[in-house]
Amino acid sequence: MSIGIVQFGGSNCDLDVLHVLKDVIGADAELVWYKEEDLSRFDGIVVPGGFSYGDYLRAGAIAARTPIMASIKKLAEAGKPVIGICNGFQILTESGLLDGALTTNNYPKFKCESTLLRVETTDTPFTSKFKKGEVVSIPIAHMEGNFYADEETLSKLENNDQVVFRYVDKEGKVTDEANPNGSQENIAGIVSAKKNVLGMMPHPERASEEILGSKDGIKIFESMMEFISKN
Repeated sequence: MSIGIVQFGGSNCDLDVLHVLKDVIGADAELVWYKEEDLSRFDGIVVPGGFSYGDYLRAGAIAARTPIMASIKKLAEAGKPVIGICNGFQILTESGLLDGALTTNNYPKFKCESTLLRVETTDTPFTSKFKKGEVVSIPIAHMEGNFYADEETLSKLENNDQVVFRYVDKEGKVTDEANPNGSQENIAGIVSAKKNVLGMMPHPERASEEILGSKDGIKIFESMMEFISKN
């Protein structure tokens, strides 16, 4: 099993993800430069956070048009798991792999803080290690994490069980106060219709070791590896 971690100019969480995958859970993982087009050796892909190409034009818009994205689409179409974290989520929406868009936070500044998320579904390759309704602590760090979709798309996401994480309070309730960026329906993460492509604004790699204050994020990577081993 091998996981590719995509590097664009401006990626800055690639080494953190590599550390978690290789050193914390012992997976076979390697960095992949954005010009590489042959991803056939990988069983899964991580598009990490950062500021690809300085977020010029729109966050993720330039990275979404690089050659490697066509190869990631083929891999996703084959059913292999793909996860986009923060800027990676923005890239996946810009490339059409996921619905919706990430716009500027309602408080239009960069926010870096702990958030509480409710796990809405365990029926994905990324959440099988959680319990449905479990409240977990995973931090955010972004200025454009405000999830937006039109009403038709929101209904589809809800009806198809594609909303994976929601910002909540410590009791697990969806409140405006628990929503750090103004995302519709407090959405923090969604999956594709086939559920093998996940985008999320919080950073699970920053919540994967005890020294970081939370190990809740590591379950996402462990779930992904378990999915790969069974498929």
